Amino acid sequence: MSALEPETREWLERHGFTVRNEAVWREALTHGSLGEDKDYDRLEFLGDRVLGLTIADWLYEHSQSAEGKLAQRLNALVSKQTCAGRARMLGTSNHVRMGKQAREDGAQDSDNVLGDIMESLLGANFLETGFDPTRDLIRRFWQEVFDGSTGRRKHPKSALQEWAAGNQRRAPEYEVTGTSGPDHNRRFTVQVSVHNVGAVEATASGKREAETEAARLFMEKYG
Repeated sequence: MSALEPETREWLERHGFTVRNEAVWREALTHGSLGEDKDYDRLEFLGDRVLGLTIADWLYEHSQSAEGKLAQRLNALVSKQTCAGRARMLGTSNHVRMGKQAREDGAQDSDNVLGDIMESLLGANFLETGFDPTRDLIRRFWQEVFDGSTGRRKHPKSALQEWAAGNQRRAPEYEVTGTSGPDHNRRFTVQVSVHNVGAVEATASGKREAETEAARLFMEKYG
């Protein structure tokens, strides 16, 4: 009995993934809400490291920037949002295996889930083919965002930190003021404040992302 639906195997192979052990790919596409013995968590852990090394090597090869600039671009290119965007480009949500309630809640199209599954697919390909073919696959999938503006501008939190220092203000303070949604699609609301200036709130699918958006909005309002 095949571990994958035929259309899922065809979709994977059409995009350049190497499918030998179908059980690995089934695991890579399985969300924890199904309650099965194996889901994508371990493969996501592996794929995250393969992606990070690939992007770091790529940046080192193509840029003469200092370490700080390289790190800024690396963080943006491997972020959950960027990974989710690459997953959407591939049409991944149609092939995610998850429980009925999670699907009804829209988890199959959330940044958290799609970002994790993009990394789990890279982890699965690494197990099947090794580093070099997976690196080439990542470069193809990421070419558009690598060539674009992603991570080239100063990170909003860094910009706010420098603005505060340059205006003799205290350092910005970030506080989680609320959470909402189910565990698989959690939303965080974060407030950033600068003493004697003001405060701004933002909501996103992760605490770090909410902090970033709050800093961006703060600079729009007060910067």
